Amino acid sequence: MNAKLSPMVSEFETDEQAASYDRWFRAQVDAGLNSTKPLLTHDQAMDRLDAQLTERRIARAKNSLD
Repeated sequence: MNAKLSPMVSEFETDEQAASYDRWFRAQVDAGLNSTKPLLTHDQAMDRLDAQLTERRIARAKNSLD
């Protein structure tokens, strides 16, 4: 069944799209929970994000001068 969904109820157009996204999302969560990558603290993650944002701001400022 591929019923149309109301935009007031769902961001997906059909049941199949919603089910497909749900399968993808659950797989992403499972992959994260089963990951063997080292964990980051909140502070480490925020430091990385701040560094990336600073790099992008610098690059944007440099490009606006060219």
